[in-house]
Amino acid sequence: MLKEKRALVTGSTSGIGLAIARALAAEGAEVILNGLGDADEIARLCEELGATYNGANLLDPAAIAQMMADIGPVDILVNNAGMQHVAPVEDFPPEKWDAILALNLSAAFHTTRLAVPGMKAKGWGRIIATASAHSLTASPFKSAYVAAKHAMAGFTKSIALELATHGITANCISPGYVWTPLVEGQIPDTMAARGLTRDQVINDVLLAKQPTKSFVQPEDVAALALFLCGDAARNITGANYSIDGGWTAG
Repeated sequence: MLKEKRALVTGSTSGIGLAIARALAAEGAEVILNGLGDADEIARLCEELGATYNGANLLDPAAIAQMMADIGPVDILVNNAGMQHVAPVEDFPPEKWDAILALNLSAAFHTTRLAVPGMKAKGWGRIIATASAHSLTASPFKSAYVAAKHAMAGFTKSIALELATHGITANCISPGYVWTPLVEGQIPDTMAARGLTRDQVINDVLLAKQPTKSFVQPEDVAALALFLCGDAARNITGANYSIDGGWTAG
């Protein structure tokens, strides 16, 4: 389905991004990985997927610009990279606020602005953002993340309108809690912020929000991303797809 298409997936060395990269590669796309991780493991992933890797620091706009210049035009852009910090707003470290907005929001702006000219030249493109249920609703102690994800949804709608006549779609996928290193990593902070045990955080905070009482799987998100890249989704743009076990249904 995606032969002769080139795809950049940010934050793709683990979790949701890796699942999306695997799904795109399985359909014939040439995939460029980006993210953090052990060099040997990243090399193994590149061999597995027939992919290449660019380790640009997405907190740095100049590094993003260099990455986009180095890899050349892409047909599919998946803005997936993200980070999280959990703390009351009065204790929220300003440097964490700045980093979360830089990675979860501004990095997507920079990759998008640099990818769009090539997509316009071809008259075809797919831009997908891994947003979050937090693009639609809020949770306490996550002010920066919620702000960034709400903004990502708005950014996606705006560019969808701009690009609507160019054969380019832009959509968000908003997962609930997916069992990934990002979710696992926020458990200790949530334990500290709320005075809870690990099991209480998992069952009473995370899964309490999802009526299915189960974590979304990375492969579920990847399947939706793959659909949005196909021809059947050519008239789907500016959408925000929830895949959250019913979290935002209420």
